[in-house]
Amino acid sequence: MSAGTSSDAPVGPPDPADPVGRADQTDQTDQTDQTDQTDQTDQTDPAGPAGPPAPAGRPGSAAPAPTAVRAVRPRRRPPGTATLARLALLTVGIVVAVLPFAWMLRTAIGPAQSALALDSNPIPSRVQFHSFDQAWHAGDLGSALLTGVGVSLAILALQLATAVPAAYAFACLRFRGRTALFAVVLATLLVPAQVTAVPNYVTISALGFADTRVGLVLPFMTHAGMIFMLRQYMSTIPASVLDAARMDGLSTWRTLRSIIVPLAAPAIASVSVFSFLLSYNEYLWPLLVARSPGIATPPLALARLLSDSSAIIPDFAELTAAALIISLPSLAVFVVAQRRLAAGITGTGAGA
Repeated sequence: MSAGTSSDAPVGPPDPADPVGRADQTDQTDQTDQTDQTDQTDQTDPAGPAGPPAPAGRPGSAAPAPTAVRAVRPRRRPPGTATLARLALLTVGIVVAVLPFAWMLRTAIGPAQSALALDSNPIPSRVQFHSFDQAWHAGDLGSALLTGVGVSLAILALQLATAVPAAYAFACLRFRGRTALFAVVLATLLVPAQVTAVPNYVTISALGFADTRVGLVLPFMTHAGMIFMLRQYMSTIPASVLDAARMDGLSTWRTLRSIIVPLAAPAIASVSVFSFLLSYNEYLWPLLVARSPGIATPPLALARLLSDSSAIIPDFAELTAAALIISLPSLAVFVVAQRRLAAGITGTGAGA
């Protein structure tokens, strides 16, 4: 047979023994599968790939919309016995603390002597304010308020000037005898103020400061309690902060002024409020030193207003009005420094 005749013959099944024929048939099969897959892809929706298969159901029916799951709020549990007991104790404490001030206000704006009447009630029979005018002039409360605020601010400035560096030394500096010296400072807290009143009076009189405003200030130049509180707060400042300041070349005083004081501001505000209130309400020392009515502090002016009364039964409306007037600076300081005071009391320190 010729070569042309053999090329026109139909192609039969490949010989299993022929590897070339098997390879050709495999290539043809792969090409056919790819072509069929391409044709099926072209016949699909041009909008994009097909989504998930529709659920079984009626032909041509739309798939049901998903049901929204509503969040179920947990039921609030009723307060337990412990919670109710705490609320009851808190209510009793609030009533006990507020009732004296409420009754003082009621007495000040009520008629004279109504506080001693048997038919007294929380609501006065009539409201009047002339008791405040009488108390202001009879007790010379204007001068007493100026003296009390000025003396308290002077004591506060001196105590901060001495207590802040002392607390910084005890908390952040290392020197020999630091623990023993701090124990001596704490030991002074165990000595009552009445014990040191007479020696302080003898010293102030010898210096010539008796019956002066300077004599009201000098014995309170520092306070061991303030040193202790500031020292405890400054001890929480991380040592890495002090090391970084030392590496930057800051001196001891520069570190205290630029780093320690800003970090300890809540504690300084807290002890400042306490110092002002203690100095403003001090009674024993002004009673010993301030003999002239012109330098009487508010508590001393209130006591003299009571003792100078010629009536057998004092006018409680006038006395309570005077007490309300002299309590205004304390309330103002507390309102202004309330946030700082709360931060200093509840805070755990700068390192928390």
